[in-house]
Amino acid sequence: MSDAAALVFRPATRAGPSAVLALPADEERAGDPAAIEVTEAFERAFAAVEQDPRNELPVPSGAGTGTVVGRLQATYIPGPGKGGAERAPVEAVRIRADRRGGGLGRSLRERAVARARARGWASGRHSD
Repeated sequence: MSDAAALVFRPATRAGPSAVLALPADEERAGDPAAIEVTEAFERAFAAVEQDPRNELPVPSGAGTGTVVGRLQATYIPGPGKGGAERAPVEAVRIRADRRGGGLGRSLRERAVARARARGWASGRHSD
């Protein structure tokens, strides 16, 4: 069983923003969410993403524990290219340092691609 198989994938919620912030790209060890200061700027940005149906911030968490171990942001962008299909850039993929190497990042990206396809995403690397 892969590392990702024992996880629950859900949207990030305002109940745990410090856990989302505790996943910087360059961390060398797992961050302690309790030690993270959630700033007003982060709160505004998180609220904007949470309220925008064109943005998703899924987080995998430990089944039974609820501990956030990763995140990414997918933004759906409408455009006139490819018959009006949405584009779906994925960014800010972060995996907690002590959970890297088990396929979690790949699983998170694959789930983002599946969600985008369900919305009618136009795959490919060509711009409009």
